[in-house]
Amino acid sequence: MTKYKLEYIWLDGYTPTPNLRGKTQIKEFASFPTLEQLPLWGFDGSSTMQAEGHSSDCVLKPVAVYPDGARTNGVLVMCEVMMPDGKTPHSSNGRATIVDDADAWFGFEQEYFFYKDGRPLGFPPSGYPAPQGPYYTGVGYKNVGDIARKMVEEHLDLCLAAGINHEGINAEVAKGQWEFQIFGKGSKTAADQMWMARYLMLRLTEKYGVDIEFHCKPLGDTDWNGSGMHCNFSTRYMRDVGGKEYFEQLMDAFKTARADHIAVYGPDNHMRLTGKHETASIDTFTWGVADRGASIRVPHSFVNNSYKGYLEDRRPNSQGDPYQIASQILKTISTVPTGAKAAA
Repeated sequence: MTKYKLEYIWLDGYTPTPNLRGKTQIKEFASFPTLEQLPLWGFDGSSTMQAEGHSSDCVLKPVAVYPDGARTNGVLVMCEVMMPDGKTPHSSNGRATIVDDADAWFGFEQEYFFYKDGRPLGFPPSGYPAPQGPYYTGVGYKNVGDIARKMVEEHLDLCLAAGINHEGINAEVAKGQWEFQIFGKGSKTAADQMWMARYLMLRLTEKYGVDIEFHCKPLGDTDWNGSGMHCNFSTRYMRDVGGKEYFEQLMDAFKTARADHIAVYGPDNHMRLTGKHETASIDTFTWGVADRGASIRVPHSFVNNSYKGYLEDRRPNSQGDPYQIASQILKTISTVPTGAKAAA
């Protein structure tokens, strides 16, 4: 039997953006534990904005398990928060709201800033560095500094060791800004892995004395780019059937549900969705082929494939909850008739 370090990870009840939490317990197993072997575990919800002090018990329910490359015999356990009965989802449990769809595919593009001493990594003590231009996909000390690439490479290795479907990394438009991408098949898979990837990044940078700033516009009303979390999505029907008529009905549904999407696409999005810096206005819904300034960018491949494939919603921001984003996208898609329903 081997003693394993189980890190139970969950989202707290803070609003408008939940925080990641984690605590460790030691359990013995004959081999790396399966999800079914992992027990429920209670915690003090009064310390995480998820319960009152006079009735503080909440329960962690394991929903996904990954190897932890940073610890000997380490296990990363993604959890949902449940009520004390262990069966009823807590009101803060966004994951429980997603429709189970094994054929839904999601890809999230997470932008973020490295921060040190209250400013983006590489910014001078006062003022700004050279204007944007050389930083996007940049290389060299003057563009990316001396530790940023080390951190993103370590993060990549930790994600791959965990079995997370990490798709790539690049330096972004602003200095100190980077991006990584997570893809998953199944309505909850990519969201689970995105939260775990965020956790690994936050934990990794502790040893460098660097913070991660997920706010969508940390530099305020300036010409410096904000941070998004573009969401690429498709369903089996979109990939296999599609068609121009279905696509146009889908875009009409997204237009009708604009406010519902904005409500869960991350806080302070009005600061980012201004119509500038490759964004659409928060008050309108638009789509366009290869248009990075539209609400939804339609790839050329989608149109060339008889309107089949995936679409990219560019409105979710870097602080958005991927559980809520995936849930709303699937909810809107479900309102558009398919197959026999469409012909009726």
